[in-house]
Amino acid sequence: MILAEAASSGAGVPLRELMLVGIAAAVITYLATGIVRVVATRTGAVAVPRVRDVHAIPTPRLGGVGIFTGVLAAIVLAQQLPALTRGFAYTHDMDAVVVAGFVIVAVGVIDDRWGLDALTKFVGQLTAAGVLVLMGVSWTVVPVPFGDIGTVVLDPLQSGLLTIAITVATINAINFVDGLDGLAAGLAVIAALAILLFSIGLLRDQGGDVSYYPPALIAVSLAGACLGFLPHNFQPARIFMGDSGSMLIGLMLATASTSASGRVAIYAYGPADIFTLLSPLILVAAVMFIPMLDMLLAVIRRTRAGVGFYTPDKMHLHHRLLELGHSQRRVVLVIYLWVAVLAFSVAASTVFSVTVVAPALAGGLVIAMIATVVPRLRRRLVAVRTSDV
Repeated sequence: MILAEAASSGAGVPLRELMLVGIAAAVITYLATGIVRVVATRTGAVAVPRVRDVHAIPTPRLGGVGIFTGVLAAIVLAQQLPALTRGFAYTHDMDAVVVAGFVIVAVGVIDDRWGLDALTKFVGQLTAAGVLVLMGVSWTVVPVPFGDIGTVVLDPLQSGLLTIAITVATINAINFVDGLDGLAAGLAVIAALAILLFSIGLLRDQGGDVSYYPPALIAVSLAGACLGFLPHNFQPARIFMGDSGSMLIGLMLATASTSASGRVAIYAYGPADIFTLLSPLILVAAVMFIPMLDMLLAVIRRTRAGVGFYTPDKMHLHHRLLELGHSQRRVVLVIYLWVAVLAFSVAASTVFSVTVVAPALAGGLVIAMIATVVPRLRRRLVAVRTSDV
């Protein structure tokens, strides 16, 4: 069982310690965000409503600073806990996420307060992703699910380019989807918990090998921090996470998945078990499917309209769900549901058999579809009743 307690010898999964780290991240983020909200208001880091926005009153930004504060506190705590501290000794993954996090949050803070053009932000994203690569967090092996190739070992250049591409894409996907109160933070909680489930599975399979701790620590820190931020951010939001938050979330999700990819032991699973070897990449795709789809459609839509792909508009997925008749809260919950069904199905498939996961996935998709079209069904029912009268 995944949730078995660590054995007395130290092997196993340190669930209580991971839970403590997550709780600490949530509490510190909740407290820090209240302070950040006051500072943001006084320094003019406020989002004034625009035509494409759904909020009606000026709202402070810089929520990403509160989230990052919680993440840092969680990492510091983890480093002090005897059951987790050894996880910092064998890799630089935790150092990398802190340094890259500082870079991306700094870029986001400048944008939240003074505004940055798209190219400058993109350079900042590339820099943060490059920090990860330089500090050793990268995709080094890519399993190939067809032919007799098995796996491809990437050289440093290929590894770096793939890692940067995945990281920047994830950052922008979260940034694109951050348009409703509580949406990005809630998606981050779901995504981080799915990655945590997968990471705990790795820990279980490897008997609690401490070198497998980083992805679990990154995921639980992010999940706790975003959970602590949600009370401030759920509709009606008292503070927005801003680019400092959305870009940090994208960076950490990419880092956790990349870190997990380097922990899937090919010798343990064998090239025949391609799904397990591909799980980190599939998990990234599942977690990011809805945000990535929204981003892809936005790029296509804006390119066809003859404007830059970075030009804002009011035709994102959440805008369309609002037009369908959902309230802001229901839109957020519907998107939560879609992402949770996809992400947890992939994570669960590494633990349970396909005969268990497939029916659950099918049922989840049916429920999500029904929840999505409820307003339209309700309008048709009202129309039928009216015509009968």
